Amino acid sequence: MKITTAGSLGNVAKPVVEKLLAAGHEVTVITSKADRQGEIEALGAIAAVGSISDAAFLTQAFRKADAVYTMLPPTMGTTNLIQNLAEAGQAYAQAIKEAGVTRVVLLSSVGADAAQGTGPVQGVHRVEQLFQQLAGVNVTVLRSGFFYTNFFRDIALIKNRNIFGNNYEGNNQLALTHLEDITSAIVEELQGKGNGFEVKYIVSDISTGNEIASLFGPAIGKPELSWTTIPDEQFKQGMLSVGMSSELVELITGLGQGVREGVITRDFFATGAEVTGKIKLEQFVEEFKNKYEQA
Repeated sequence: MKITTAGSLGNVAKPVVEKLLAAGHEVTVITSKADRQGEIEALGAIAAVGSISDAAFLTQAFRKADAVYTMLPPTMGTTNLIQNLAEAGQAYAQAIKEAGVTRVVLLSSVGADAAQGTGPVQGVHRVEQLFQQLAGVNVTVLRSGFFYTNFFRDIALIKNRNIFGNNYEGNNQLALTHLEDITSAIVEELQGKGNGFEVKYIVSDISTGNEIASLFGPAIGKPELSWTTIPDEQFKQGMLSVGMSSELVELITGLGQGVREGVITRDFFATGAEVTGKIKLEQFVEEFKNKYEQA
């Protein structure tokens, strides 16, 4: 098969590309950075350098592809972030139609069912809506939970201030996903035919901040580690102090509020979706410990 993938060689995209190449497929990798071309070609893939907001470029990259993997970066620019994501989605949709692509996999997120109250996930919601309108295209939306690896961002705070937490409560339920589970699902779907417009959840485990702290703490020699609920304003000031844009800070704070209010996981539980991922949080603890010790 000829498969085009977005995401350059990011944490999700690179394993997807490697697995597709190992399975014998011809893979074209979209990247916005020309300096990634050599690395992409060294893997055995074809590099397509351009922007996912450029419909003409995407049309060329998608032409003759049997399947296309699409994703949205966490942020696009420093202002008008949700609109920028939506415009990239429009470019994707236009290119899919003009290139005659009939099989598409979209990496989405828990909470993407909701039009608001989910912070940056609102952008992916808009893209899902656009893809649902594609006629004659088998689209599979894979809604991932929060990546386990996101907790690596907390290592510095744990080491420096002995704080582990977020702006939601320690007993709020979190849908979590290991990268191996989501990349395996993407590869499987790209090689399958699909069935119209489908939404599938790829969740490896359900847990809470309190439970995660009780797992991580003993593993890193801090058995006293507990979850800290950070007030919204304090949470915002912490992000602003490291140079994050005010718009992004508001969106990330809104994501935590969505967790707190149950908006993020509402559809997952309401539809009876199941935990299908194989790698549980207890298995990830060793990865977290190793990263902590290396930091």
